[in-house]
Amino acid sequence: MDYKNHFAVLYSFRIKPGKDESFTAAWRELTQLIAEHEGGLGSRLHHENEHHYIAYAMWPDRNTWAKSGGNLPASAESFRMQMREACEEIKTLYELPVIEDKLKTV
Repeated sequence: MDYKNHFAVLYSFRIKPGKDESFTAAWRELTQLIAEHEGGLGSRLHHENEHHYIAYAMWPDRNTWAKSGGNLPASAESFRMQMREACEEIKTLYELPVIEDKLKTV
């Protein structure tokens, strides 16, 4: 597969105490909707330390990522709200073109 146009975005989420499960449930559902309706290639969520998560999302290209959001069903907004309400801070850390991809899917 040719990855030369693929694009990755890294996010940081600082979660409010007691909101970890609510956040991860909403993240899971929203990520699925983005893949189904916006052309996203999926995402992985990592637990850095207590109440801090890092995620990276893969996209076929920067343009698909930049234009995403308009094709999501109405239910996506409730998941977005749930994520926002669970977070003290949400940051986009990096927007990166993919140069090589050797990650195996399981």
